[in-house]
Amino acid sequence: MVEKPDKVVVDTNVFVAAGFNPGSAARKIIKAVQDGRIQMVWNESTRREIERILSQIPPLRATSVADLFRPENQVTAATNPGQFTAVPDPDDRKFAALAHAAGAVLISNDEHLLGVRDRLGVTVLTPGDYWRRCQESRRG
Repeated sequence: MVEKPDKVVVDTNVFVAAGFNPGSAARKIIKAVQDGRIQMVWNESTRREIERILSQIPPLRATSVADLFRPENQVTAATNPGQFTAVPDPDDRKFAALAHAAGAVLISNDEHLLGVRDRLGVTVLTPGDYWRRCQESRRG
């Protein structure tokens, strides 16, 4: 039986961390997305933010992430960021809303999300926690 890849939403800060630290869990996650071992779900709102932020950081401007936004993983269903008012930064709510709508794990380093994760109804993990969980499940 072929194991289905994990479904995740990857926050912008994970892309940034991956770009600056090639040995990081963030980079390993991005590589696993590239290899198809992790299924990164996205919508237009999250894609626009990720591409916009990366284009504003000089060392990461040349980094192409377009191939990670696979059409078959796009979520076109409506999401409801307004339902996540526990998240202090309104810009972060779209990631929680997408994870909720897609039934996915949200991977983030953002304290706005991590600090309220117990109130979101969405699993929010740091890249390190997520990567360790992946390794443990492969061993178990």
